[in-house]
Amino acid sequence: MTSVSPVSHASPHSRKTLRKVAFASAAGTTIEFYDFFIYGTAAALVFPVVFFPALGAAAGTVASFGTFAVAFFARPVGAIIFGHFGDRIGRKKTLITTLLMMGIATVAIGLVPDAKTIGVAAPILLVVLRFVQGLAVGGEWAGATLLTAEYAPKGKRGLFGSFPQIGPSIAFALASATFLVTNLTLGDKSEAFITIGWRVPFILSAVLVLVGFWVRSSIEETPVFKNTQQPVVRKLPILESIKRQPKEILLAGGSLTLLFAFFYLGTAFLTSYAASPTGMKLSRVDVLSTGIIASVFVAAATLTSGILSDRFGRKKVIATSCIIAVPWSLVLFPLLGTGTVLAFGVGLTVTLMIFAIAYGPAGALLPELFETRYRYTGAGMGYNLAGVVGGGIVPLLAAQLAASPGTWAVGLLLAGIGVFSIICTLALPNREHSDMEASAAVSGAESTTPVHATAS
Repeated sequence: MTSVSPVSHASPHSRKTLRKVAFASAAGTTIEFYDFFIYGTAAALVFPVVFFPALGAAAGTVASFGTFAVAFFARPVGAIIFGHFGDRIGRKKTLITTLLMMGIATVAIGLVPDAKTIGVAAPILLVVLRFVQGLAVGGEWAGATLLTAEYAPKGKRGLFGSFPQIGPSIAFALASATFLVTNLTLGDKSEAFITIGWRVPFILSAVLVLVGFWVRSSIEETPVFKNTQQPVVRKLPILESIKRQPKEILLAGGSLTLLFAFFYLGTAFLTSYAASPTGMKLSRVDVLSTGIIASVFVAAATLTSGILSDRFGRKKVIATSCIIAVPWSLVLFPLLGTGTVLAFGVGLTVTLMIFAIAYGPAGALLPELFETRYRYTGAGMGYNLAGVVGGGIVPLLAAQLAASPGTWAVGLLLAGIGVFSIICTLALPNREHSDMEASAAVSGAESTTPVHATAS
């Protein structure tokens, strides 16, 4: 028998510490997703011309969204790699690494020559760098949500878990604003915007990354993670999470598939559809301005849903989002078919707010599902599994379906995903009242083997 000393529970954290953690998590995800989203905006507005000029407008758009989807297939790989190190060496060091990786890849994308200059090497380089972006984001989300969830005061885990979740909405606004300013400066259809202007947001991300590095370097490792540190030999987090909680990983992925589908439909596909000559034929200025306005509502909805999840439960709030999504999917494209800026504004805002209602509670839901010793890995795998289907495959299918047989088929696809996510959400275990500090103690006691016991 091996005795394990009980884990001491730390006293409540000071307000200054909690504010710093909330700011660091929100700032970090904002920067990471800004880098991620400017790619989506560029893929919708200029990449078909810059990297796939020989394919024509329709095929070039599909190819462009194909490179966009590459990152979503890299995300589960990133979740496994960085989840391993996040569960082994800590949340803080891993989050700094993902931030720097994303920043380097994003700046490099802004420097890739176009297809007219280096031929097929241009889209190949684009795909490689996009894959690196996917690896970084795959390791980012779980760590950022764990940072707040493991620091959160009792009864406020939903609120604190929503702080990193507002990062994507702020990032979408920043990405849209950067492209808008560049577009207004160089002209809506100018050669300067196509050749140089779109590169500016990518290169400027270097400044944001330096700010994020400073912010994340100033915070301490989470107390819950520190309490699991024992002089022991540990099992691989990826193997433990798959062996012990495969149901939670799969159901979490299914539950959040609708969330991803709606977000990337709004931020990538609808942006392309609104500006396309075969779509709504709106100007880039109208499309980008609408994105900025929508982001304000999305951020507010994200925080509100996180707070409501503390009162009514994570599963109920997320299921409500999925239920609303089903009829909305069927009326979205008839609404957009009117071709007005107002219709696009309403369509984009409501679509992203439905996403936000589910996204706010997700920052607390996934960390609660998994034990401390493989929480980073398990939460990241569930989240990024949803990303592969909802964020990678759905926008690609939507682009093809919109071309033939038509946008009504996109609506049916989204409605079907909504029903699927409702079923998975209701099947998830309810662990919102779990004690993460207690989980850390159990993890340290049950999952480890003392070093002296393994010595031969």
